[in-house]
Amino acid sequence: MWQSLLKNREALLAVVIVLMIAAIGSRVPSFVSPGNLVEMFNDTSILIILALGQMMVLLTKGIDLSMAANLALTGMIVALLNFHYPELPVWTLMLIATALGLVMGAINGLLVWKLGIPAIVVTLGTMSVYRGIIFLLTDGGWINAHQMSQAFLALPRTALLGLPVLSWCAIAALLLVGYFLRFSRTGRALYTAGGNPTAAWYTGINAGKMQFISFCLSGTLAGFCGYLWISRFAVAYVDVANGFELQVVAACVIGGISTMGGIGRVLGCLCGALFLGVINNALPVIGVSPFWQMAISGAVIVIAVLLNERGNKRKGRLILRDAALARQKQAVNP
Repeated sequence: MWQSLLKNREALLAVVIVLMIAAIGSRVPSFVSPGNLVEMFNDTSILIILALGQMMVLLTKGIDLSMAANLALTGMIVALLNFHYPELPVWTLMLIATALGLVMGAINGLLVWKLGIPAIVVTLGTMSVYRGIIFLLTDGGWINAHQMSQAFLALPRTALLGLPVLSWCAIAALLLVGYFLRFSRTGRALYTAGGNPTAAWYTGINAGKMQFISFCLSGTLAGFCGYLWISRFAVAYVDVANGFELQVVAACVIGGISTMGGIGRVLGCLCGALFLGVINNALPVIGVSPFWQMAISGAVIVIAVLLNERGNKRKGRLILRDAALARQKQAVNP
């Protein structure tokens, strides 16, 4: 039982999350109250959505470090539109943010696909460009809650069946991405393109095109989160979500998504994000210094990467061993 649990990253993470919540709850009973658990999931919702986008890029052996900057730019644009044109419907602003995110993701994808520039270099560059555009648009200024309409601020907080709309957005993203990766031809091709580009080429799958699609999807989710973030925290400025891209990558790595491509599941992505969400909410409750929070998060990421790489190497050795055994049997019994 324990061996199978250790091999199943999602089950192991789920057990660790439950134990963490129980341990904190034994010291601070209010931490395990239904209201606080709902709020903790709500706080993690944006991280979950962004991690799903990052996961699709990682599956193709890429990485998107511009997600937080994409979020900040789209959020600032819709905040400015809401400030100058408060009569615009909120759904229109959400669509604008999502479309802008798609465009920025497509720019990343085209640079990686057509020009062959490494994804980490491209997204580091566009991250700075997007932050710079925010500064040019605002001259370093802020848009605060008093400059936003009530409808703009209210939607993510609106309760539906006991959960805020923001939480329902995360649940919907999990279901849609899970269905896409499991049942669609393009979703399955993302795994093939990242796991074995040579096999993908022989089966007619363009690995570069799959990377482009993954960046488009990542940018779309980041743009959508741009509205959610700004309306959730009721402030827009240049450094919104600065450094948050590291949390997104960490959630994926902790959830078992391989940085070498082709390996990862939506459930693991969810567990990784929830793990970080519990840490971020629990450590301040028990009085842990923010510096220790960063150290603990960093240590967890390193351990997760080591576990991922060990798992990948073990699988590779098994494949080679099975192939060698098959050749031996064929030689003995021609």
